[in-house]
Amino acid sequence: MTAPLRRSLGVPDAVVIGLGAMVGAGIFAALAPAAGAAGSSAALLTALGLAAVVAYCNAMASARLAALYPESGGTYVYGRERLGPFWGHLAGWAFVVGKTASCAAMALTAGAYLWPDHAHAAAVAAVVALTAVNYGGVQKSALLARVIVAGVLAVLAAVVTASFAGAPDGRFGLGGEVSAGGVLQASGLLFFAFAGYARIATLGEEVRDPARTIPRAVPLALGLALGVYALVAVAVLLALGPLALARSTAPLADAVRAADASWLVPAVTAGAAAAALGALLSLILGVSRTTLAMARDGYLPGGLAAVHPRSGVPHRAELAVGAVVAVVAATADVRDAIGFSSFGVLVYYAVANASAWTLGRRDRPLAVVGLAGCAVLAGALPLGSVLAGTGVLAAGVVAYAVSRGRPGRPRP
Repeated sequence: MTAPLRRSLGVPDAVVIGLGAMVGAGIFAALAPAAGAAGSSAALLTALGLAAVVAYCNAMASARLAALYPESGGTYVYGRERLGPFWGHLAGWAFVVGKTASCAAMALTAGAYLWPDHAHAAAVAAVVALTAVNYGGVQKSALLARVIVAGVLAVLAAVVTASFAGAPDGRFGLGGEVSAGGVLQASGLLFFAFAGYARIATLGEEVRDPARTIPRAVPLALGLALGVYALVAVAVLLALGPLALARSTAPLADAVRAADASWLVPAVTAGAAAAALGALLSLILGVSRTTLAMARDGYLPGGLAAVHPRSGVPHRAELAVGAVVAVVAATADVRDAIGFSSFGVLVYYAVANASAWTLGRRDRPLAVVGLAGCAVLAGALPLGSVLAGTGVLAAGVVAYAVSRGRPGRPRP
């Protein structure tokens, strides 16, 4: 039996960690490709609302389950306990692989802003630095996340103000065409942004009074993120319009330029880098905790379940995750990673909703809506993302079958 993790996070810490993941991923990575899929302002905002509804159902399922099972691992644990070991393994596999892609996307986003000519090298350096921060203890990670979130929100407030004040007339394009396929695909891509609240659940073993803290922190972080997304999306659409937004590689910087506020570009650049780093920080936390839980159960090498006696963190899991993310960040492309990550995360939350359905009649309506929403959005993603994600899940099934055949596993 490995040592338990140290419970040191309260509601504010948990909210900041989740908000840091959501704001960093959504505003600076998913908005432009989602606009390209949506095709119009009305479709993009509809997609944002739909993604928020599915995310809310998932958040409520995660909060209820995390309060009952306050262990590291999130839906991996819930699926294992409520549905059986296969479904837990499938959820954990989808999360680890999908979120590794998310980590690489965030690292590359930071690298593109910090050192555009050497984005891959800067991304690897960011992964190494933040892995070192996480290695020092979860409280240090929570403190850094708090600083990053405060700075990013200040920058986003400036972007929204400038865009509303100086945006050219007639670019919003609210009357554009709205197609069901475009809305669903955009929603699937935007869901990538909302998945940050999972970090709160996967840190369940490090939260004080989890039955009280987690159900409060998850919906609060989600609601704050949705408010930020809506304001920024409307502001950027006012400044650029949907077509220019879809083409932009740095939409917030382009928005302040279009609003005659170019003096804000350095601050936006710094904010984008900080947001991506904040998301990367919390992503590494979440992936390493799920890795810890799977290693405890014998589905990953047992050495990854070690907990450092001084810092109280799963140090080997964090080092392993950091190493894999660094390799992916050295070779990956940001936009390709978003669709692949979204597919894995939607599968993960489908298992969470199915697990919540078993809790009782009160939880079933939201669980059904969440499960159906995850299935529809996953299927609506770009074909390449669906095929790659399906292949990864198939590999996970093979890995499960192999691990079941090994003797000496600690849990059935």
